[in-house]
Amino acid sequence: MALVMFSVMIVLLLLGFPMMVPLIAGAFIGVIELFGTIDKTEFMIQQMLGGIRPSSLIAVPMFILAADIMTRGESAGRLIDMVMAFIRHIRGGLAVSTASACALFGAVSGSTQATVVAVGTPLRPRMLKGGYKDSFVLALIVNSSDIAFLIPPSIGMIIYGVVAKASIPELFIAGLGPGLLILFMFSIYSMIYAKINNVPTEPKASWSERITSVRRALWPLGFPVLIIGGIFFGIFSPTEAAAISVAYAFVLETFIFRTMKVTDLYHVALSTGMVTAVVFILVGAGAAFAWVLSFAQIPQQILGAIGVDEMGQIGVLFTIAIAFFIGCMFVDPIVVILIFVPIFAPVVEKTGLDPILVGTLITLQAAIGSATPPFGCDIFTAVAVFKRPYLDVIRGTPPFVAMLLSVSVLMIFFPQIALFLRDVAFAK
Repeated sequence: MALVMFSVMIVLLLLGFPMMVPLIAGAFIGVIELFGTIDKTEFMIQQMLGGIRPSSLIAVPMFILAADIMTRGESAGRLIDMVMAFIRHIRGGLAVSTASACALFGAVSGSTQATVVAVGTPLRPRMLKGGYKDSFVLALIVNSSDIAFLIPPSIGMIIYGVVAKASIPELFIAGLGPGLLILFMFSIYSMIYAKINNVPTEPKASWSERITSVRRALWPLGFPVLIIGGIFFGIFSPTEAAAISVAYAFVLETFIFRTMKVTDLYHVALSTGMVTAVVFILVGAGAAFAWVLSFAQIPQQILGAIGVDEMGQIGVLFTIAIAFFIGCMFVDPIVVILIFVPIFAPVVEKTGLDPILVGTLITLQAAIGSATPPFGCDIFTAVAVFKRPYLDVIRGTPPFVAMLLSVSVLMIFFPQIALFLRDVAFAK
């Protein structure tokens, strides 16, 4: 049965169908194989509806809407100006500023693709003018945007939390450690690159310029304070934080910065609705497909075939990391999370692994996949936004992918990279 399901799915993918079609087709075939009749497909419909029923998923369209509002406004520009004022004068400062701006905007938007657009559009021309090669610039922007997938709010962590029934607030806090470590490694690499290639430094900003830039960025900095601080201190849940972020973004861009009219909200909401519809159809289809896999005990068969039951915790974590890394190279990360998490759930529970550690590792692999050839979604976003050939966009990615993978390995051997802040915030 599994062979037929996956064969049909691969054929449909190769024919160019959207990912939701192979998922639904695979689940449909699985139901017919299991029950021998088409009449039982009502079970599949029930699972699809059940997949989008968890209240935690309400946070997804809210964070997408907040990101859309901010991308159209001044928030990104003000954050970039503040970072540049403090870092631009050091060797590689412009590149470090770009990576830092991606991390900051990620903490505001939670979207890797929105980060590519919002930060890359103004900073790529400036980096090229500053002496950086375009291959390095494109790779830096695409890979630094992945930090947005780890630093809260993270749509990937919300999806994992729903599928794995893990604590989303704990996942949000656990993502901070790996996200900051990636930013540190990218910054060191950028400084070394600038030194080797004799990239000139920018003029040092005066303290008056720095104070002005901080003052202008105070309102946008309220986003991470609200989201991370509110969740950290237990003031509100991630779903409530999402609603607050939308209200904050609307008030900020409409009444304070005045970059958006009230009438523009309709077009922003329409864009958000289209993206949300795609995400929720994927979630529903993934839930049905995962139910078929579980009912047919396919996860147990697959894991038994590779001998994962005999592995220790480190071996299981490496297996999970490799599976998600390879999967996210070819398929949308959300789809990979929906399919693979139920497969690995039994062995994660059996080996006693912390689901928060597993979720952070999985989210990191999804972030890597977003920027890894051949089908990383951020790569195609960069191709469209910067109007550069596919090969030009991916040419400089290997060093960044290597650093991202090294963080995965470090997390496996040193779980406290992810769990330290979680343990502090949610002491039991």
